[in-house]
Amino acid sequence: MSALLDVILPVFLVIGFGYWARRSGLMQDSAVDGILRFAQNFAVPCLLFRNMATLDIANSFEPGIFLAFYTGAFVCFAIGILAVLFIFRRPAEDAVAIGFCCMFSNSLLMGLPIMERAYGPDSLAGNFTIIALHSPILYGSGIALMEIARARGTGLSPLQLARQILRAIVRQPLVIGIMLGFAWNFSGLAIPTAVDGGLQMMVRAALPAALFGLGGALCRYRPEGDAKLITMVCFLSLVVHPGVAYLIGHAVGLNVGQIRSAVVTAAMAPGMNAYLFANVYGVARRVSASSVLIATAASLVSIWLWLHILP
Repeated sequence: MSALLDVILPVFLVIGFGYWARRSGLMQDSAVDGILRFAQNFAVPCLLFRNMATLDIANSFEPGIFLAFYTGAFVCFAIGILAVLFIFRRPAEDAVAIGFCCMFSNSLLMGLPIMERAYGPDSLAGNFTIIALHSPILYGSGIALMEIARARGTGLSPLQLARQILRAIVRQPLVIGIMLGFAWNFSGLAIPTAVDGGLQMMVRAALPAALFGLGGALCRYRPEGDAKLITMVCFLSLVVHPGVAYLIGHAVGLNVGQIRSAVVTAAMAPGMNAYLFANVYGVARRVSASSVLIATAASLVSIWLWLHILP
């Protein structure tokens, strides 16, 4: 439990610092938006580029882990969207953003350190397998559905809609960072020392800036009236996603280390990118921001339980 506190509490301290800075009036909404744009459009893409450019793809690929983790993710995505549409009666754009929040786990900020603390640094190969395609697959799916939802009634042909979806995907800074990282990885070239030094400076700023900005944003988006939606997001993220990954991992014969990687990564709360996605489209921001914070707090207990269930 102390190890989990060491990982999770610093996250809350940075979020709380951003919240206090905005609440006290030391920062205005425009400054918070600027920090989020810096994180979303520059710092986090640099982080993803460097991770993908230096990843040992050949030794990290394991189809069974993909099946276990991503089946759980898309089950939660589908349940979240359908529930928002037919139970909560919210617009389709809100449904996609909230569904995205249900499936996008914090694989990097929390998944890696918790896995390393629980099982050691040699246990991370499976996590990197998941992270390699985490943002491209989930962002691509979320953007595609969001563009379809926004295109309703516009009279776009299927070909025009496909072009619009592809254009929206390839223009996303996070996806650009990942794709450029993959391209550099496949080139076999080393990142020049000077360039890597600059990248590392941006990487060190990425997560603190994103979390600080999220704290400031929470001053705008109160959870009043959204308690049931937030509870649904937390349940799907912290219980259903890892539960599906656990069952499928056993069904396809993953070894102990691979099951651990799939389940621990799936058990993470919605990541910062879940809020950034909602913020890009300007929909369901209050639910997304509150879900990230509340699910991260609840994950202190749920992660502890999953670590006791795992072999």
